[in-house]
Amino acid sequence: MTEFDDLNFDEMMDDGFSIVAEEINIADVMEASQNTEQKIFPILPVRNMVMFPKVVIPITAGREKSIKLLEDAQKNNELIGIISQNNSSIENPTENDLYKTGTLAKIIKIIKLPEGNVTAITRGFQRFTVKKFTESKPYFKAEISKLKEVNSKKTEEYAALLENIKDLALKIVDLDPNIPNAANFAIKNMSDNEDLLNFICTNANFSPAEKQKLLEEKHLMNRAQKCYELMHNDFRKLELRNQIHQKTNRELDKSQREYFLNQQMRAIQEELGGGPESDVEELLQKAKKLNWSEEVENHFQKEINRLQRQNPNSPDYNVQRNYLDFFTELPWESYSKDIFDISKAEKVLDKAHFGLEDIKKRILEHMAVLKLKNNMKSPILCLVGPPGVGKTSLGKSVADALGRKYVRVSLGGLHDESEIRGHRKTYIGAMAGRILQSIKKAGTSNPVIVLDEIDKIGQGIHGDPSSALLEVLDPEQNNSFYDNFLEMGYDLSKVMFIATANSLSTVQRPLLDRMEIIEIAGYTLEEKVEIAKRHLIKKQQEENGLDTKSFKLGNPELKHIIDAHTSESGVRGLEKQIASVARWVALQTALENEYNPKITIDKIDEILGVPRPKSLSEITGVPGVVTGLAWTQVGGDILFIESILSEGKGNLSMTGNLGTVMKESATIALEYIKAKHDELGISSEDIQKKNIHVHVPEGATPKDGPSAGIAMLTSIVSSFKNKKVKSHLAMTGEITLRGKVLPVGGIKEKLLAAARAGITEIILCEANRKDVEEIKKDYLKTLKINYVNRMSEVIELAIEK
Repeated sequence: MTEFDDLNFDEMMDDGFSIVAEEINIADVMEASQNTEQKIFPILPVRNMVMFPKVVIPITAGREKSIKLLEDAQKNNELIGIISQNNSSIENPTENDLYKTGTLAKIIKIIKLPEGNVTAITRGFQRFTVKKFTESKPYFKAEISKLKEVNSKKTEEYAALLENIKDLALKIVDLDPNIPNAANFAIKNMSDNEDLLNFICTNANFSPAEKQKLLEEKHLMNRAQKCYELMHNDFRKLELRNQIHQKTNRELDKSQREYFLNQQMRAIQEELGGGPESDVEELLQKAKKLNWSEEVENHFQKEINRLQRQNPNSPDYNVQRNYLDFFTELPWESYSKDIFDISKAEKVLDKAHFGLEDIKKRILEHMAVLKLKNNMKSPILCLVGPPGVGKTSLGKSVADALGRKYVRVSLGGLHDESEIRGHRKTYIGAMAGRILQSIKKAGTSNPVIVLDEIDKIGQGIHGDPSSALLEVLDPEQNNSFYDNFLEMGYDLSKVMFIATANSLSTVQRPLLDRMEIIEIAGYTLEEKVEIAKRHLIKKQQEENGLDTKSFKLGNPELKHIIDAHTSESGVRGLEKQIASVARWVALQTALENEYNPKITIDKIDEILGVPRPKSLSEITGVPGVVTGLAWTQVGGDILFIESILSEGKGNLSMTGNLGTVMKESATIALEYIKAKHDELGISSEDIQKKNIHVHVPEGATPKDGPSAGIAMLTSIVSSFKNKKVKSHLAMTGEITLRGKVLPVGGIKEKLLAAARAGITEIILCEANRKDVEEIKKDYLKTLKINYVNRMSEVIELAIEK
């Protein structure tokens, strides 16, 4: 089949087709006289073009049967029939796919192209209609009836109409930048009216169907009138396009050049009235894909109607459009399917995190209930613990175990309520709150959202964000969470919220009441070693461009790093130290220095610096020094309490940046000693004539709380009796004037800190026994724990004989 693109004036002029009409006419007449006896004509189907008599057109043929037809016709000096397809998309047309009326043409010249195609220069000779097709292979052949043109009897009117057509054609050439100037010359120099009419019909910007109708018109007057009407339509379109272009140019100045395309589009929209309709159509198409309730559907229709009533050039239009964009991007009632394979979930949690048994147990319990009930409000968990124990990363593991999307929202330093609830959409730059933005980001209405650092929320002049969270984290309210930007309730009941905090002291009580608190204590030495072997070493090898054989750290080396170069509840410090070793290895590798991949303890100290002291005996080896246990926001820690006697009048003084409660504990301890000095073996003369000074080192750090009471009592008694306290013993507990020892909190963190510091013996209140029993036995295997009820038992256990 012939492949053809509409002929343009460039091809007519640039390819040397400006042949003098009179010369071609003579040649055609001579050729035609030689073919008067031709009865059967080869039929060449063409696409996207219509051939008219007395017009020269190049036709490019790409298929074998079309090429063969052209070559045979040239060799046999035959005329060919050129007929247009009624459907240009058909590759292999049949008889039914061709119009019945076409044009006989003479092949003037055939040019073979490098890619294998053939271009035939043809000239139209006479119109014809097909009587019947005689052959279809190798190409169409048919018997035809030649059609004569009927000249107009109104010669003056016909001549005037042709003059109008000629003038209008010249105007179109001037208006349309796509038509070459050579067309102007060709039109002006055509004297024959029929040639001019057919030339314009061939090359005008009409559709192939319109051109076919012109070809089938036997009356030249009618053909000219229809051609003139079609040209008028084209001329009006060109004028309108130029008006829009000129209007855009008038609006353009130096400061608006970058907005050129937007201005032109706006002008087009003003002329056609199609601006907002496309926006509305786009939003309606997005809405069709969403699954939402009737209430949400009604609200959406109300807002879309409001958008249609607004002027697209007004600021309110963009506000409303942004609102509806966000509205249709929310995953209304779109939920991911939970994975109920509890065994697989347990493996996922164990692989990603070592230890943390309580939280793993809680997640598996939730999955079990969800599997049995298949309809459950997601729990709201709050993981509390020191930094570096894996609270935040645990949320990602929970999402993987449940098969849900994961989003993290950092609340640290947040001080604007609108960050949670969103802004009213009428404000400039209004947007939804972080909760709904996270839902949109997740793409489902039941993701796992980690609310990180919930204890670091601030309170500013724009409201209290933690109070805004009360609705988010209340399982009885969050099924219709109201966001100021959305202006309607959104169901958060299927979202699994996991909050993290270092301390609960700064979290308001109503917020705590809405969450299930899970305390995560620090890791033991053995757990840290396992975490380093499973995760930290591989991670640092990858981050520093090393392979798994670049360096190796065994259990003794890892324990040395933990004992001698870190002091923490989590593993961030341990990871930093392993990173230092990895960077040293990377440097040796880059310098091509030889080194032993098995890093020794001596090499570790060379890389990381001088290790800290391992033993407490030098610190506590004098009377009056006692090791206490303290709880901090970053986990448990040990602290030393010192006391010393001096000549005076029995006064008590204290230093070390102590809080009110801690000072009261020291006062109670001294008053108890004064009352029970005989039982304690202390003379009343010493108490009356000696001043006692109590000091807690690290004076720049504020300290407060009652848990150092028994340690202060022991320190003062040790100073009065001039006897040392056992060096690897630590204690914590509150004292009363009646000599009782009261329980304190943070036991797990304190005991882990004691184990890290090398403490071997602990003194606790009997009431704290239940707290110790909740701790895994492996954590306490290096500790001997003594439970006491009275201060006399403390003195008996602590002071050396």
